[in-house]
Amino acid sequence: MPTFAELEAAGARIGQIRVLTEDIFDLSDPRENNFLYRFANKIHINTRPEVIRRQLLFESGQPVSVRLIEETERILRASNYLYDVRIRPTAVHDGVADVEVKTRDTWSLDVGIGVSRAGGENSGRFAIKEDNLLGTGIELGISYTSDVDRSGTNFQIADRNLFGTRGQVSYLYAEYDDGNEQNFLLQRPFYALDARWAAGVNASQANTLDSVYNAGNNIAEYRHRRYGAEVFGGWSRGLVAGWARRYYVGITHNDNDYELEPGKVAPERLPDDVTLTGPFVRYELVEDAFRTDVNLNLIGRVEDFQMGVRTTLQLGRALTGMGSTRDAWLYNATLANGFDITRDSFLLADINTAGRYSDKGENQTLGGSARYYNRRGRHLVYYAAASADAAHNPDAVDPLQVGGDNGLRGYPLRYQSGERRMLFTLEARAYSDWYPFRLFRVGGAVFYDTGRALPA
Repeated sequence: MPTFAELEAAGARIGQIRVLTEDIFDLSDPRENNFLYRFANKIHINTRPEVIRRQLLFESGQPVSVRLIEETERILRASNYLYDVRIRPTAVHDGVADVEVKTRDTWSLDVGIGVSRAGGENSGRFAIKEDNLLGTGIELGISYTSDVDRSGTNFQIADRNLFGTRGQVSYLYAEYDDGNEQNFLLQRPFYALDARWAAGVNASQANTLDSVYNAGNNIAEYRHRRYGAEVFGGWSRGLVAGWARRYYVGITHNDNDYELEPGKVAPERLPDDVTLTGPFVRYELVEDAFRTDVNLNLIGRVEDFQMGVRTTLQLGRALTGMGSTRDAWLYNATLANGFDITRDSFLLADINTAGRYSDKGENQTLGGSARYYNRRGRHLVYYAAASADAAHNPDAVDPLQVGGDNGLRGYPLRYQSGERRMLFTLEARAYSDWYPFRLFRVGGAVFYDTGRALPA
């Protein structure tokens, strides 16, 4: 059977598209053909073929396009209810290629209790969550979590392909022992590189306690109420010469209110209340360049890495006439790129900045990071990562932290905080072929972390 590249070069068109959604366990494999795995397949509802079909970027009658087929595989692999995706030609006749889209489900019902300890603090979790409700791709769940910050229950529901329209909707509500939180999103994003338009609205609200840490100890707390909303529309000419250029306009609203909490130790300085509302414009540039690999961050799973240039530039204006506490320019920018060094090694790097400016710079941040992967055969990967951040005139006191919960493993949570931060990691990751009970894969890592947060 010819490859898709050969079919594209020959000018073939796509004929019949057959979608097969496979069980979690492959009963044709003697190692997975027993009572337990047959029972798991029976009680699990497979992803409905129409759910997969609605996400395809190609259709019958179109010319074969390797790019669209590979991008479709990336989109499907991003679904956490699918373990594997394979698209292949099955027959060729008179310049027409029939195509098979085969997916393999993964177990999508999460019913479990988890207890962990990191940075000298305990955390716990009890959850009932279904990532693929009745095979529709809808997420629905309720969970209870307890950690160093708060304990509470949250409910969430999401559909990433609403009625097959490429639309997305999600809602989360959480009730904590120190407050509550809720988020709502309804959007039609740029779901593919060649997508021509996007639009959406999102809103969020939270009322919780924020903590100030010193040497891993909670030394002060204060009440933080925040509200946010955004409405946007975007357009693009699609993918042109390997690049997608996207333009947005919208209105954003952010309101942060702070107050002392009765019975709690007050911080040295309470942040000022800030409301920022106004229009914005945004520009995105995305290069069509990706790398596919396995056994890098995940064991036994195909991973997609975006290697090309990705940049986002946004400029907005907060206006007192729209309810802002002051007139100010709002900006943020990101630039990321990937570099293939050898066949078995590559580097991912990014830089970002954000802030606002009125009569002076406020809450301004600048940061960057780099991640390096070097494969040594099938079973060993060397990994290195470095990052640095800085904040100027921030709203919160000492907003940048390092500790056991953000990259400095083996240290207490939020061990240091300040307005400058650096972190460096080295790892040797080993991946075995051991697959006990065909349920989980075994690997391990040796790591070294070092980092520091400094005052201004």
